[in-house]
Amino acid sequence: MCGIVGVVSKAPVNQLIYDGLLLLQHRGQDAAGIVTQQGRKFYMHKAKGMVRDVFRTRNMRALPGTVGLGQVRYPTAGNAYSEDEAQPFYVNAPFGLVLSHNGNLTNAAELKAELFNTDHRHINTDSDSEVLLNVLAHELEKTTRGLPLKPVDVFAAVRGVHKRVKGSYAVVALIAGHGLLAFRDPFGIRPLCIGRGQNEGGATVMVASESVALEGTSHQFERDIAPGEAVYVDMEGVVHAEQCAPNAKLNPCIFEFVYLARPDSVLDGISVYQARLNLGETLAKRVVSTVPPNEIDVIIPIPESSRPSATQLAHLLGIPYREGFVKNRYVGRTFIMPGQGVRKKSVRQKLNVIASEFKGRNVLLVDDSIVRGTTSREIVQMARDAGAKKVYLASAAPPVRFPNVYGIDMPTPGELVAHGRTIEEIREVIGCDALIYQDVEGMKRAIGSLNGKLDGFDASCFDGVYITGDVTAETIAAMNSQRADTAEKIGEDSDVDVSRLALPNPQEA
Repeated sequence: MCGIVGVVSKAPVNQLIYDGLLLLQHRGQDAAGIVTQQGRKFYMHKAKGMVRDVFRTRNMRALPGTVGLGQVRYPTAGNAYSEDEAQPFYVNAPFGLVLSHNGNLTNAAELKAELFNTDHRHINTDSDSEVLLNVLAHELEKTTRGLPLKPVDVFAAVRGVHKRVKGSYAVVALIAGHGLLAFRDPFGIRPLCIGRGQNEGGATVMVASESVALEGTSHQFERDIAPGEAVYVDMEGVVHAEQCAPNAKLNPCIFEFVYLARPDSVLDGISVYQARLNLGETLAKRVVSTVPPNEIDVIIPIPESSRPSATQLAHLLGIPYREGFVKNRYVGRTFIMPGQGVRKKSVRQKLNVIASEFKGRNVLLVDDSIVRGTTSREIVQMARDAGAKKVYLASAAPPVRFPNVYGIDMPTPGELVAHGRTIEEIREVIGCDALIYQDVEGMKRAIGSLNGKLDGFDASCFDGVYITGDVTAETIAAMNSQRADTAEKIGEDSDVDVSRLALPNPQEA
């Protein structure tokens, strides 16, 4: 999961991209990068860290131009600790290309070998995004050799990408001197939308991972980019669009609605907030069948994503809703941190209890999902330490039993608390008095009812069905061997000096 933004304007776009990335910071806290274009020249700054830390005044001044893109990164492939893998990525031919990518390629290893042996292209990192950039560059070179670039050539190149690349990918790229390209995989697994606005120079066109990035920068949401579709915005701001994949289907990642996206976003016609309310409504039926409501004194959400589900659950059951945990907003989300050791360490730093809401009560805690179980176990113990008589735990999502290979940090079966365990065994691991899960079909109905035009969902981490059709046990094992949060190559505190093949800013050259 990453957040991407691209803008074509008549006025400088560095601040606009920065603001868009701030609105997408929840999608990645590991690294951030911005590329702008002035004339035919690219200017780039990227580094590890959050947006506010990566970009200082001097960095922003060194990003001139009226066209640009940016990304906030959360690593799911490659090396989480390597600054080389911060995006965007750059290649100088054809034309000069920069690219940012949200998603995960399931055939990256095969493509990397193919690029070297057949296309004669060099990949310098372990990032699948660099692989994707070089596939796009090769396909674009094939369609434009000796010819000026036209929209039809761009769309032909994207068709070539769709034929070769498997997995999930929402992409935004710049073609030097020509314009901005955005496209989405044929299943629409990761989100991407487009909108328009006005600034001092005139009209602007923006593409972004979530609608909140458009609305928060005074752009009018226009539509979601369709699965398999490519949108090309030339330097004059003229938008060209074409479907580039045969038999494209809309199967968005259901975990976007459960947890990943901001509640004020609308993805593929579905309000994320309403989706979470609906999950609370279906969860209520599961709770009643497990724990009699008269045995629950209070319902308390585990901040932040579970609040809508918890409020709806409390309303339907007629049980008081209370805030029992206070979140320290200056500590990063545990789910997004690379490294299980860091994740365990941060739980009590991140949450503190309001003891009066727990003391002497039977408490039902509501979470959006339970992945590894380490955080849930610690939170249940915090509730007991605060004086709760009984601690029940309800999850608005079903058990996460299978690895996710499309860009969420849960790839290893052994790390999933629900993998190979019954509900009772999971309850024992977490240490709660009762454990209530959403059921898979109930989750799909609750969210799918909000847009009848969907073909389905990618719910692979819940049901084990990988919609791209190319994922095998061997695929998963290969991806696990390259896990982003293993620091075997370069540790977090490593002083290994690696040279960066990136686009330097003038003052850094």
